[in-house]
Formats: sequence, C-alpha cells, structure tokens
Amino acid sequence: MGTSTEQQVLDAIEAGRDELVALVTRLVAFDTTAREVGDPARDEAALQRFLGDRLEAAGASIDIWEPDPAAVAAVGPIPPGLDFAGRPQLAATFRGTGGGRSLLLNGHIDVVTPEPVDRWTSDPWAAEVRGGILYGRGVFDMKGGVAAMTYAAETLARLGIQLDGDLIVNTNTDEESSGAGSLACVEHGIRADGGICTEPTRGEVWVCTRGSQSVEITVEGRPGHAEVPHPPWRDGGAVNAIDAADPILDAIRRLRADWLTRSDRAHRHLSPGTIVTTMISGGEWFVSYPAACRMFANILYLPASADQHGRGANIRREVEAWVLAAAATDPWLVEHPPTFAWGPDLGPFDIGDDHPIVDVVLDAARVTGRELVLGGLDSWFDAGSFNGAGVTTMVGYGPSTAGFAGNAHATDECVAVDDLVACAQTLAIAAMRWCGSGEAEHAAAV
Repeated sequence: MGTSTEQQVLDAIEAGRDELVALVTRLVAFDTTAREVGDPARDEAALQRFLGDRLEAAGASIDIWEPDPAAVAAVGPIPPGLDFAGRPQLAATFRGTGGGRSLLLNGHIDVVTPEPVDRWTSDPWAAEVRGGILYGRGVFDMKGGVAAMTYAAETLARLGIQLDGDLIVNTNTDEESSGAGSLACVEHGIRADGGICTEPTRGEVWVCTRGSQSVEITVEGRPGHAEVPHPPWRDGGAVNAIDAADPILDAIRRLRADWLTRSDRAHRHLSPGTIVTTMISGGEWFVSYPAACRMFANILYLPASADQHGRGANIRREVEAWVLAAAATDPWLVEHPPTFAWGPDLGPFDIGDDHPIVDVVLDAARVTGRELVLGGLDSWFDAGSFNGAGVTTMVGYGPSTAGFAGNAHATDECVAVDDLVACAQTLAIAAMRWCGSGEAEHAAAV
C-alpha cells in the first residue's frame, strides 16, 4: 500500500521516462569497454564526471577519486599491475536529516566489447528505442541500472523529499574484468546500513552469488623435432606437452561431474559449483614438440565451500589435490608435476532470505505493481565485495523482467523501457522506506 507522496514519486518517474531513456543513451555513448591490465583509459573519467555533475546539481556531495592499487590489494586480490589511472570511482551522497538508515545504490560503468560490431542492427554506442525496447552496448549490463538509480535519486531531490538516512549513489569501474572497482570503493570507506546493486536481475532479488576463481595449469614437455623418431623420454626423447596434459583435462571433467552430483554442494537458489576449461595453449613451432601446455580453467563455487575468510582457499586445495592425483598415474607427470598459477578470487555471499533490505525491495516493487521473487546469481557481481567485507548488506535488483532476453554481453543487447521506469520507481520507494521519510514510514507499517 502506497501513500500520496509515494504516488507523486511514481508519477514523476513515469512522466520522466524519456529523460530516463536519454540518460541511459548518454551513458552508452561513453566508451567504457572493460580492460586488460596495461590497457589505456577510455571514457571512464568523463562518464564519472558527467554523473558527478548531475548528482551535485541535484544536491549531493561528490567524491571522485583514483584509487591506490596497493591499498586496494590490501583489501582483496586484484590483478598484478592493475592501476586506476584515468579510471576513477564515484560516490555521491545525499545527506539525510538524521536518525534513519543509510542506503547505498551501486553499479559498475564498464561494459564488454561490442565486437563484432557489424552484426549489430544499430550502432552499439548510440542507443536506440525500437518497439519499446532500448538497444545498445551496456543498456542491460548495466548502464540501465546505473541510470535508474541516478534518476531515482534525482527525482527524490527534485520533489523535495527529505530522507532521514543518507542515500549514496556509487559507480565503480572494473566489474567485468576483475571486481577491483568495488573493492576500491570498500577500501575508500564506501558503506551503508543496506545496499542495492542494480544489476539486471530478471524479476528477482538476488540474495546470494557463487564465488569466482580462475587458475592456469601448466604441464611441462620436452621439445624436439616433430618429424623425426625419438627414443623414450627417460633416454632423452621429446615429450609432447599437449599429449601429456590429457590426464589433467580428464581430471577437470571428472571433478566437474563430481561437484554436480554431490548433495553437500546443493543450494536453494544457486547451481552447484563447477570447473570449466576455458582456454588452452601450447607449442612454439609447427614442427616441434611443444615444450609446455597451459590450460586455463574458470571455477565457480558455492558459499558453503568458502574458507573462513569467505574466499576460495578450500576450493584451490581441492582442485590441486584432484589434478595432482591424476598426475600421479602418469610417469612423466610424476617427475614433472603440473604447476598452478591462481588468478583473482572473488568470494561468494549469501545474506539469507529474510534480511530487512530484502523485504523493503520486495515491498517497494509491489507499489509499482511488480511481484519480484528471491534468487541468486550463478556468476559474480559487485555486491560480493561489500557483503564479503562486512561493510554493507547488499542485494541485487535491477531493470529487467523474468523471461525477457536482455542479452547481456551479446549482439543487440537490450532492455525494456518499461523495466527501466519500474526499476527507478522501485529504487526511489525503497530509499524512502529504508532511509525513512514521513509518509514512507507510515506506508511500511501499514
């Protein structure tokens, strides 16, 4: 049940749907393609400045900063050599009048590459509405969510609605590549009593996610000419590192099958953990036995598998033990065991189904006429950094509808305009009810 003030908010956001679409379109035009370590900055700073100017004009205090990589690495693992030059983070705070809970709205500004661009129906950097659907790179994942939370905060300010608690609009870099941006926000002290990450959740409120871990496994060979006979390897003959990797690849497949069938790896919202070989490389010349074979595997693990710090040490030990057991069956690998190089470890989380922020988001959506359900993300998103550090209990909720193919990371990525509007409305109502604001407090009690 809503109130007259809440209805004003709903009506104002509905009336401003063209402004909301224009905001998403403007954000899409900034090239913030996700990066590898060493890539030059793109338009990240310009986008953050654009948002900062808008939110400052609406009455927020603005903090835009370039993080210190060493300080961020002390909070959580980031790729070696990563820096934030030209890639600042943003926090815009609307100060409350006092006595209410603070709310953090979070979203990432990086997007994946739109290549191959020639397969798009329209320019991926120039968002376009066709039949009530907005198309463009990032409209779904997740500049649509960033625009919705920005517009929700601006609408509350424009209507003169005073919140009791602080409302923080926070945008970060580097979700798609490493999770380093949200870790940088945690290190900087960005936190609140509750939070909403506006990833596109397809009609769900995400209360959990799997952890993400990567590993490079290297198998050694012995180079030699591929077109001449060789003696046995113990007599100095060549060894094909690609062939030698076969037991390791088979071990990964068997471990994946094991995780899928174990009852202790079940979860109410998430799929079982998994390990998938995603890249393989080996060889130095087309007529030479390869001296090494490198396999990259992506690992997703459940909250129950996390170590005491909420990360993947247990999983790393399990994977290494499984692979080394397979290697122990091969004489070459016994004497030349595979080596492991572990990548960034993004921890899972599970805040439970009954945290107060969950109920506030569900109830706020009902005011807009939408019935959300609880769920989780099988991948990873930035709420993991805030929940993992224990600084903000954060859920995921963003613009998308159950069953709607928003095509994250795909050609002709899209989002329904109605979903953008409903998301902004829900976020605004949730802010009123979570932070406290006159009639919103009354509505929450009715």
